[in-house]
Amino acid sequence: MRLTKFGHSCVRLEHHGAVLVIDPGAWTGREAVDGATAVLVTHEHPDHYHPDHLLATDAPVLTIEAVAARIREDAPAVAERLRVVVPGEDVDAGLPVTVVGERHAVIHPDLPRFDNSGYLVTAGDTRVFHPGDALTGPGVPVDVLCAPVCAPWMRAAEGVDFAREVGAPRNLAIHDKVYSEAGLRIVDGHFGLLLGDDQDYVRLAEGADL
Repeated sequence: MRLTKFGHSCVRLEHHGAVLVIDPGAWTGREAVDGATAVLVTHEHPDHYHPDHLLATDAPVLTIEAVAARIREDAPAVAERLRVVVPGEDVDAGLPVTVVGERHAVIHPDLPRFDNSGYLVTAGDTRVFHPGDALTGPGVPVDVLCAPVCAPWMRAAEGVDFAREVGAPRNLAIHDKVYSEAGLRIVDGHFGLLLGDDQDYVRLAEGADL
């Protein structure tokens, strides 16, 4: 399996000819979807969903109904390639995918909450979990956690505790364009220190492979 980190929360998984791209949003370059065989979107916020990226590929798009409604409005040409998924569903996206969770984390009690579903992808003998904008775990062991590290809806301590709860031996930083580089170095230090020796942590440069 090859896992590549793109801008902010976008990752690309390649295995045996399948190329799954998760959350190519406004802070992600268009090259992330080149050659994609499926695109998965966790929720409708623009840092995770950008209609132009979906128009730049012919791949099927798997997402929840709230996002599908936006796509039908923003990019009608993509509608025929939509597959709506629901929490708890197991789907074949070229690789086995389980849909996890249904609500975005609370940003502030006075703001509306959005729907959000993460994706647990199985690539051979490796399980990769991308939670989107939520701290909802998959409830099963995973090999790689795409771990949010900075967000308006999360303290760094909550991110560390989430990674500890999931317990993945490898943790890849995502949701990492909210802080400055100086702030990210502090967060990297916290994750690296607090996850301990049995959980590796890395924050990759754009386009780098895990």
